[in-house]
Amino acid sequence: MSETQHFSFFLLPEFTHIAFSCALEPLRIANLVSGQSLYRWTLASADGRTATCSNGSVTLTEAGLEPTRHADRLFVISGVDVQSHTTAPVLNWLRRERASGTPLGAICSGAYVLAKAGFLDGVETAVHWAWHDLFTEEFPDVRLVRNVFVAKERIITASGGTAAADLMLHLIGKAHGADLATEVADQMVYNAVREGSAAQRVSIQSRHGMRNEHLKRAIAIMEASIEAPDSPSLIADELGISTRQLERLFARYLNSTPKHYFMEMRLNRAQNLLVQTEQSVTEIAMACGFQSTSHFSKVYRSHFGRSPLVQRAKIG
Repeated sequence: MSETQHFSFFLLPEFTHIAFSCALEPLRIANLVSGQSLYRWTLASADGRTATCSNGSVTLTEAGLEPTRHADRLFVISGVDVQSHTTAPVLNWLRRERASGTPLGAICSGAYVLAKAGFLDGVETAVHWAWHDLFTEEFPDVRLVRNVFVAKERIITASGGTAAADLMLHLIGKAHGADLATEVADQMVYNAVREGSAAQRVSIQSRHGMRNEHLKRAIAIMEASIEAPDSPSLIADELGISTRQLERLFARYLNSTPKHYFMEMRLNRAQNLLVQTEQSVTEIAMACGFQSTSHFSKVYRSHFGRSPLVQRAKIG
C-alpha cells in the first residue's frame, strides 16, 4: 500500500466553493478508484469550527490555528474580500508553519495571503486573473504568471476554479502515475485536463475567432504600457504598419478602435484597483495612465455610470 499523504486545507471566510471542491474531490476519488487510502485531509479555519464560503454555505472544520503536525502540504483557500480576512493571527500562524517546515500552497486568492506574509517574493505564482492588477501594485516582486497552476516552485499555486482540479490531478499523477490521474479525471467527467502552462483566460484568438499577429502584438503592447499609454500611431510604428491599417484591424476583429479598446483596458484595470486595493483615487489614476484625477474621474463616470469614489463606496 502506498503511504498516505496528508493535505491540510485552511479556509478563509468567503472562500470560493468551486475551488475548494475541485481541490478536495480528486483526492477522495483517488482513494475510491485505487482502493487505497492514498490521501487524507484536514479542514481548518481561523476559529477551528466553521468556514462560510462566498455562496453562503457553511463548512465544518476540525482544526484552528494550531500546528498542523507536519502535513505534507498546507493549502490556503480564499475568495472575495481576502484583504479583510488576512489577519495578523492568520499571518503569524502561517509564518510558524513555514518555519516548522510545512510545505505551503495556495488556491485562488489564497496567494494573496502568502504574498502578504512575504513568502512569494521572487516566486513564480498563479493567482486568479482578476487579482493580477492588485498584485502588480501591491506585490511587485512576485513573479506573476497567467498559468492555471504552478507546481514546480517550493510554494505551489492554482489560479482558482477548476484550476484546482488540474493541480490536484497533476499531483496525483506525479505521486501515483498518469493512469490513476486519468481514471480520476474520467470519474469526474473531466476530459479537458490542463497542464500548468495552460492560460487562465480564453485567448484573444478564441474569443474573437482571429489569429492576426499584428492585432495580438498591438494588444500585448497596450497591456505592457498601461501606466504610460502609447498612442495608436506609436503602436502602429512599433508594428511596422500604418495607423490606418491598425484601425482597420481593430474594426474588423474587435468592432472597436485602438483608442477606445485601450481606454476600456485602462478603465477595467482602474475598477479592479478601486475594488481590491486601498490606493487613493489619485494613485489609481496615475497607475492607469491618467495625468489628472479630474480627467480620470470624468472618463470613469462616463464609462461606468458612477464616479470612482461612488464605485468604491458601493463595494464597501
